[in-house]
Amino acid sequence: MAGHSKWHNIQRRKNAQDAKRGKIFMRHAKAIYTAAKQGGDVTTNPALRLAIDKAKADNMPNDNIDRAIKKATGTMDGASYEEITYEGYGPGGTAIIVHVLTDNRNRTASEVRHAFTKNNGNLGETGCVSFMFDRKGYIVILNTDKSVNEEEITLAAIEAGAEDIEASDGLYEIYTLPEELQAVADQLREAGYIIEETEVTLIPQTYSQIREEEQGKMLQLIDMLEDSEDVQDVHHNWEMTQ
Repeated sequence: MAGHSKWHNIQRRKNAQDAKRGKIFMRHAKAIYTAAKQGGDVTTNPALRLAIDKAKADNMPNDNIDRAIKKATGTMDGASYEEITYEGYGPGGTAIIVHVLTDNRNRTASEVRHAFTKNNGNLGETGCVSFMFDRKGYIVILNTDKSVNEEEITLAAIEAGAEDIEASDGLYEIYTLPEELQAVADQLREAGYIIEETEVTLIPQTYSQIREEEQGKMLQLIDMLEDSEDVQDVHHNWEMTQ
């Protein structure tokens, strides 16, 4: 993996979300709904289990989680959502991928296009930047108190089936095959490690640096996209500083 910490991007997103709790719950509800369409039993549906784990990590109430599952499994009426992926270029030619869940394709397309256009970016065709990213399972274990031994956790991660592990200041970032994410995370938990974050995500193959005057527009573009309650994830290859 490139020497770049995805965790800093996640921290920034989480800090920005603190004041937008209602929107965050809506995003989680959509993700749970979509995953539950493949079955409402977490023991046989790892995607649903992951969606629920992420919702609980953001303190989403159990009633909201149960309601989303019931809608998906037909025991409660509700809107029907579709998954759409947008690809494009941000300031300085940065590559951006936006995943959405929406019940109104036209509304969402307009919002995403507006965010790109307003911030010196442009939407591209499907596939224009996706080849620059790899789909990976991603696990974060914090080590701010230096209590986690690097050699021990590296061995534990490899034995659990991880592909790679990176140590940086105060944390370990572990990468897996997407389908192995839950198994690796479960084995690390059983070994006594406290996991801060798990997700299936897109990791850039290379990172892009942009000029200082373009960074404000890039931040604004990311913020506008993440402010949309239809947007589930924003992936980019900007080498964001802490």
